[in-house]
Amino acid sequence: MSGVLTNSHLDETNTFGIMMYSGRGESPPSRTEPPTAPSGGPTVDRRRGEGLCIGRADVSPMADDPDGGILSWDESVFRDEHVFEIDYVPEAFRHRESQLQTLQYALRPAVRGSRPLNAMVRGPPGTGKTTAVQKLFAELGGQRGVRAVRVNCQVDSTRYGVFSRVFQSIFDYEPPSSGISFKKLFGQVADRLVEDEDVLVVALDDVNYLFYENEASDTLYSLLRAHETHPGAKVGVVVVSSDPDLSVIEELDGRVQSVFRPEEAYFPVYDLEETADILGDRVRVGFRDGALAPDVLDRVAELTTNTGDLRVGIDLLRRAGLHAESRASRTVELEDVEAVSEEARNLHLSRNLDALSDVERELVAAVADNDGERAGDVYEAFAARTDLGYTRYTEIVNKLDQLGLIDARYETLEGRGRSRTLTLAHDRDAVKQRL
Repeated sequence: MSGVLTNSHLDETNTFGIMMYSGRGESPPSRTEPPTAPSGGPTVDRRRGEGLCIGRADVSPMADDPDGGILSWDESVFRDEHVFEIDYVPEAFRHRESQLQTLQYALRPAVRGSRPLNAMVRGPPGTGKTTAVQKLFAELGGQRGVRAVRVNCQVDSTRYGVFSRVFQSIFDYEPPSSGISFKKLFGQVADRLVEDEDVLVVALDDVNYLFYENEASDTLYSLLRAHETHPGAKVGVVVVSSDPDLSVIEELDGRVQSVFRPEEAYFPVYDLEETADILGDRVRVGFRDGALAPDVLDRVAELTTNTGDLRVGIDLLRRAGLHAESRASRTVELEDVEAVSEEARNLHLSRNLDALSDVERELVAAVADNDGERAGDVYEAFAARTDLGYTRYTEIVNKLDQLGLIDARYETLEGRGRSRTLTLAHDRDAVKQRL
């Protein structure tokens, strides 16, 4: 992998260690500096604990409030609450240098007008995969002759849905929801790429959802073989999987395996120190000076590391801040963290449930009401709610099992052969509360 930049190159390149100039007359993008403290604030040192804007504030809760019951509208523990929301992309992206170098190595040919290498990004949820793709694609999208499109496969979980998202990115409007065939949709996308001599790079984020719907092979086949039906089309694919039990290559059809030989970047779970570094960055940018003390950050980092999902910690910081405000405090205390930690720990459950269709949620509810029963018995309860057939029921059971929402296990019953029993993979009350 001779094209990979070493750490010694990083200071001469942009935020990602990527020399993203195309040789077509553009200058390399300027280096993006890490966030610094607001005017008047302390200088931020990247080392944990030095210059961290989280000392105790020299104010007591509600010191200026004659009623002693609520913060005024212009008072908040937050400097920028958006820092703790799911769509925020941080300027500083730590502890993923080698993964970014692998991806930039694969994608660099696109900025020179060539077809990029394909790539596969794997790792548990909350390990920086989506953020890495977003940051890389933001730079790729700024290069002349490159179309970089990230598709959320939780939302667009069919081949048609994926190409509709690509179409929208290229033409700046959505294709009709009906009345246009996939062949025509695909043809218009490919023809425009050839006409404009653009390189298309598509990231299939949470590609595991395409597998759950049996759409992955057809989608990748259409993308990777576009040049066969439309000579001159140049397409590269980045697949991002958060399902540790999914063997992406092995689950693809042979016709796709023969053309999909990706560079691989694995994103492991952050350790305690790395988690504290990253959450500390969010605290510096998102909270007011003195709003959150080091011992509180340490506790959040500990709870986050126990779950293995950085998003839990980011959500926990936001909820703890809101809880502090609800009790009219200008500082976030350990009691705020403990009060909201249970809700934050169920973040992954909540997001999985929110991504389900109404019918899929009905099946989760049926399993909750018949926890531990045989699949046939659960189907009777499910059919009474939906009138769906057993084939579709089985497909949804398999999807929920793969998502980790239920456990579908085969058991041998005396005199009845093998049968599946369905049980919830999470606390029943927690599931029913979020349905």
